[in-house]
Amino acid sequence: MALFLFLALVAVVLGIIGAVAEGLGYLLIIGIVLLVVDVVFIAVRWSRRTGRRPIR
Repeated sequence: MALFLFLALVAVVLGIIGAVAEGLGYLLIIGIVLLVVDVVFIAVRWSRRTGRRPIR
């Protein structure tokens, strides 16, 4: 969970810098891609965790 929060924070910071600084739009794109990868990563971890519960 700490990795998810760290990557989300980095994505937000890169997005803010990319949106504010002129000529650094690529940082905004990198921030968006990093956020999407982060959400997919946490979704995969949660889906694998729910599959481990025994069915009673």
